[in-house]
Amino acid sequence: MIAALMPVYARADVAFERGEGPYLFDADGRRYLDFCSGIAVTALGHAHPKLVAALTEQASRLWHTSNLFRIAGQERLAARLVEHSFADMVFFTNSGAEAWEAGLKLIRKHFAEQGRPERHRVITCSSGFHGRTLAAISATDQDKLTRGFAPLTEGFDVVAFGNLNELRAAITPATAAICVEPIQGEGGIRRADIQYLQGLRAVCDEFGLMLFFDEIQCGMGRTGKLFAHQWAGVTPDVMCLAKGLGGGFPIGAVLATERAAEGMTAGSHGSTFGGNPLAMAVADAVLDVLLEPGFLDEVARIGDRLGRGLAELVARHPTVYQEVRGAGLMLGLKCVPPNADVIARLRAQGLITAPASDNVVRLLPPLIITDDEVAEALDALDRVGAGWTEAQLQ
Repeated sequence: MIAALMPVYARADVAFERGEGPYLFDADGRRYLDFCSGIAVTALGHAHPKLVAALTEQASRLWHTSNLFRIAGQERLAARLVEHSFADMVFFTNSGAEAWEAGLKLIRKHFAEQGRPERHRVITCSSGFHGRTLAAISATDQDKLTRGFAPLTEGFDVVAFGNLNELRAAITPATAAICVEPIQGEGGIRRADIQYLQGLRAVCDEFGLMLFFDEIQCGMGRTGKLFAHQWAGVTPDVMCLAKGLGGGFPIGAVLATERAAEGMTAGSHGSTFGGNPLAMAVADAVLDVLLEPGFLDEVARIGDRLGRGLAELVARHPTVYQEVRGAGLMLGLKCVPPNADVIARLRAQGLITAPASDNVVRLLPPLIITDDEVAEALDALDRVGAGWTEAQLQ
C-alpha cells in the first residue's frame, strides 16, 4: 500500500505538536531550540501572543470575501509597507513564488506598455532560488530543481553571483531586468557585497533596466534592517517578500514603484486568496513588532553575537566547520562532513537547523532570540563539532 502523501520531501522522522517562542515540542514532549523557523518564516517565534490575538480576533469576524471588494486590511498593510520602503504600491499573494512571478509579470507589462515587448528577458544569478513554479525554476541554473521538467520557461539569462563584468556582458536589447537575492538562502547563504548591489543599481540606470530584488528569505528584519538591500543604500524598482512577513501565516507581496507598475491595471493580474483578511491581520501585527523602537537594532546585535560565536567554532573545529556566512540572523556554516549528517547530529542535541546548497547548514532563528538561546545553540554546535572523530571524517 502506498503512502497517501506524495513523497516529494526528505522529511526528518520527528513530528512537532506545539511551539512556544523559540522552542518546538515533539509528540514525546521533547523540547528543541528552533534555529530553522520553518525556513525563515516564524520570524517572531511560535505562538507569539500578539499574532495569536490578531488572528483570533480576525477569525471571529471575517475570513474571506475575495478581491471583488475592498479589503481594509490590504489598504492598511500596503500603506505601511510603502511608508517603510522604496515602493509606491503593493500587490498581495499567498506565497513567495507567486510574489516573484507577479514581479516578473509586472516587469514585462511595463515594457509592453512602453511599446517595447521585445524587452522581456531577466538576468538572474547562479545558485539563485525564487520558488518551485515552472518559471521560477527556469530562472536558475540548479539541475536539482530543473531535472525532469523540460521544456523550461524561456526568458532568463543566468550569470555568476557577484560578478558585475559577466552581468554587463549578458545584457542585450531584449533584457528587461536584473533579479538578485541580496543574500542567497537556498544557494548557500551567500551575501552580496555592498559594492555589488550598488553596481547593480548603476547598471540598471545605465541601460534602462528594472532592478528586481528577491527578499523572500532575507527581508522582514532578518538582517537587522527591515530589508537586506538597505545596508547598501540602494533602492530597487521591484521587490518580492514572503516568509517572515506573515510570521507563519501564508502571505507574499510584490512591492513596486509607480513607474514600474504603470501597466498593472484592472484585470492585468489577480488572486483568489491573496490578501485575505486573515493574512492581512497577522502581517499587520508582525509589522507592529518589527517596527517597535529598538527591535531591529537588537536583531543586529544578537546576530553579531551569534556570528562571532560561530566564527570561534570554526576556529575550534576546522575539520567540521569551515566557514561562517551571512548577516544578522540569516547565517550559514559551510561544513566539511555532509551537511545532512551535521543537521541530524544537531537535531539529536536538540537544535533544529536547515540545509542549503554548497554543503551549508542554515541558522535562521526567530528574531526574538536572546543571548541565552544563542549560548544554547553554540553549545550544541560545539558538542557536535567535538564529537566528530578523525575516523568519521575520512
